[in-house]
Amino acid sequence: MSQEMTGSEIVLRALVDQGVDTVFGYPGGAVLPIYDALHVQNSIRHILVRQEGGAVHAAEGYARSTGKVGVVLVTSGPGATNAVTGLTDALMDSVPVVCLTGQVPTHLIGNDAFQEADTTGITRPCTKHNYLVKDIDGLAQTVHEAFYVARSGRPGPVVIDLPKDILQGKGSYAPPSVNGHRSYKPKRKGDIDRIEEAAAAMAQAERPLFYCGGGVINAGPKASHLLTELVKLTGFPCTLTLMGLGALPASSKQFLGMVGMHGTYESNLAMHHCDLMINIGARFDDRVTGKLDEFAPHSKKIHVDIDPSSINKNVRADIPIVGDAAHVIEDLTKVWKARQYRADRKKLDAWWAQIDEWRGRDCLKYKPSDTLIKPQYALERLRELTRGRDDVFVTTEVGQHQMWAAQFLPFEKPNHWMTSGGLGTMGYGLPAAMGVQVAHPDALVIDVAGEASVLMNIQEMSTVAQYRLPVKIFILNNEYMGMVRQWQELLHGGRYSESYMDSLPDFVKLAESFGAVGLRAEKPEDVDGVIEEMIAVDKAVIADILVDKAENCFPMIPSGAAHHKMLLGPEDQADNPVSEEGMVLV
Repeated sequence: MSQEMTGSEIVLRALVDQGVDTVFGYPGGAVLPIYDALHVQNSIRHILVRQEGGAVHAAEGYARSTGKVGVVLVTSGPGATNAVTGLTDALMDSVPVVCLTGQVPTHLIGNDAFQEADTTGITRPCTKHNYLVKDIDGLAQTVHEAFYVARSGRPGPVVIDLPKDILQGKGSYAPPSVNGHRSYKPKRKGDIDRIEEAAAAMAQAERPLFYCGGGVINAGPKASHLLTELVKLTGFPCTLTLMGLGALPASSKQFLGMVGMHGTYESNLAMHHCDLMINIGARFDDRVTGKLDEFAPHSKKIHVDIDPSSINKNVRADIPIVGDAAHVIEDLTKVWKARQYRADRKKLDAWWAQIDEWRGRDCLKYKPSDTLIKPQYALERLRELTRGRDDVFVTTEVGQHQMWAAQFLPFEKPNHWMTSGGLGTMGYGLPAAMGVQVAHPDALVIDVAGEASVLMNIQEMSTVAQYRLPVKIFILNNEYMGMVRQWQELLHGGRYSESYMDSLPDFVKLAESFGAVGLRAEKPEDVDGVIEEMIAVDKAVIADILVDKAENCFPMIPSGAAHHKMLLGPEDQADNPVSEEGMVLV
């Protein structure tokens, strides 16, 4: 039976029917009718952020740690435009988010009314889809459809722009009989002939490599379980992208580490020298491929992706398979077993011997110090002091600390690593950690941060305080925009233009001003005590770890270089100078 209710009540009822329990938002005039309706219900919890960009990042953290759709509520004009960076971030990293934006009444649209912006026009290039609702009778169906679009196929953000008169008007609500979209029907099952072809190619390969990304994690926990089974079954090595960490347990002997610009030596060289690359859920990002005309020149390429537009976009696939990662891996495993395929053990052993030789370079080694805290050491101690805990979730800001975290923190399962990959959004980590903590109130949620990046959304400490979220902010403080400084050192002759962070706040006092605990480590012997106290305290913590200001993040593939031309440390840096175009000068 349909029920008559206001547009705002229709929106909230649709959210409840979609299983929404949390909304991250910030009120304003155009969405006050929704806030009024929120006030008289108990089904949905609203988290009041301090800036709309933080709301989207919080919804991203919630979505990525739960596998559910994150929901955002912001007002018109600046409320919507402040959300644009988060929406673009979610689009680049395939995060399912539904963002409800207020809009001026329909009769004022186009009149430059107060707090009016062309939200659908502005967000069209940075969302998977968007809607401007002009008819209250279609409101409920639009909300349901938005959730379907956000979570189906390659996930992404969807905007619903809601004029104020639609929210105030009266209309009917009935749960939709069909949950879907008349024309958007992503293909989930891969073509079986292509899968047969892929399995046969795998059986014939001499130097195979699984290259897997965030698409495996987006396909749900089952996909990661199936991938782990297939990797064990074949005996092949596997590398993961920044967004794919956790899709295969880091403890697996077949895991080569992260691939890409700051990936491991063995991972990048295995990718360069493999004769068969099995790409599942990765998009051949430029940070992985490097110089395209020198990328994996000896390999045949299988590419599995649910998004057909990602296939042949950057790198030509010899065997393209459109489908959901979980379904394709499952079918690939069935075919491998049914055909009784086996890898050529002699050739695979020789391939592993070569990989072990590359591993022997120990590309993540660094020069320890008795007086300075090396950032790598701080993360090693964080790793050891949280080892064995099942409830650790890590978010990051963006920069050197992000890459070190990816290198030194192991992830045994999916959905426990949240970072901004495609867009590289500074300020992501703190609000994302809030979203994770809201979703997992009893978990240990750690934002690995840089002192520059965390300041981008430091106002969200007020949100942390209001909701008593015990988020831990672990700052690797080198008093620089570290990655900017590193590139200026390597590419711009050491001209450190505007990268030194002068006049930083006292992070201990800043924490205390928000009712949190402030801790500081200045020497290597301080680190363990700070981490132990950070973990033990049942409150928000800012741990200010004063690290070596001059430390660079290696390995590193200079921008524009081929993916096998890596700098492994300062010695390589001296032996292989880099031009300002980013090419290694051999």
